[in-house]
Amino acid sequence: MFKIAVCDDEKHFRNTVKEYVGRYLKQKGIAYEIDTFSSGEEFVDQGIEMIQYKIIFLDINMNEFDGIKTAQKIRELSKDVFIVFVTAYVNYTLEGYKVDAVRYLLKNNVNFDDSINECMDAITLKMNYKEVKKEFKFSEGIKKISLNKILYIESNLHKLEFQVMEDKLNIYTLYDTLNNMEKELKDEGFIRVHQSFLVNIKHIKSMKRYEVVLSNHTTLAIPKVRYKSVNAIFISYKGEF
Repeated sequence: MFKIAVCDDEKHFRNTVKEYVGRYLKQKGIAYEIDTFSSGEEFVDQGIEMIQYKIIFLDINMNEFDGIKTAQKIRELSKDVFIVFVTAYVNYTLEGYKVDAVRYLLKNNVNFDDSINECMDAITLKMNYKEVKKEFKFSEGIKKISLNKILYIESNLHKLEFQVMEDKLNIYTLYDTLNNMEKELKDEGFIRVHQSFLVNIKHIKSMKRYEVVLSNHTTLAIPKVRYKSVNAIFISYKGEF
């Protein structure tokens, strides 16, 4: 899952960046979570929790604790976070170079949404992110879908129900066993959390006692006998990303 922060003291731009980035990630089928912050102080007050975010959009021109100071605090803790400056000015190149900013986005750019898309393209390329597609013979017809868009697969009697996030959540069915599908997707980041559920680990938002919470807030049960192994896999995955 991509964890992203947007830090800007102007509510309009916080919401605009959140909307455009969210739209981009939905189109790519990428699980994500975006948090917003209204000041540099608010963001830096998280301490080590700042580096839970893989991408941080920072307004340079915030009052008091500006984007440059915020970026310097981030870099004291991590060199791996992607920092994107959002600014109304273009005279911060040297400061941005010092904190290894990946992009500058101009607020007054009429093509701001295109700039966001280009920026996200560049970041996902640097992260070596790949969109894997696979063809399935659903009862509804043959369909090639991005595996990243599959939330989970449920076994229901003699058929499998694929929960797929496209423009909306769609359900596609095919006749097969979950055991076969688990083998087919074993190298694609799917984890068996229950006899009836095969879950895309990219869409796991959190785990609590005997339950897994997905990126669309769906909650699925985990049997006690599976919980320890599933939790270990999830913790390992979070550590890698």
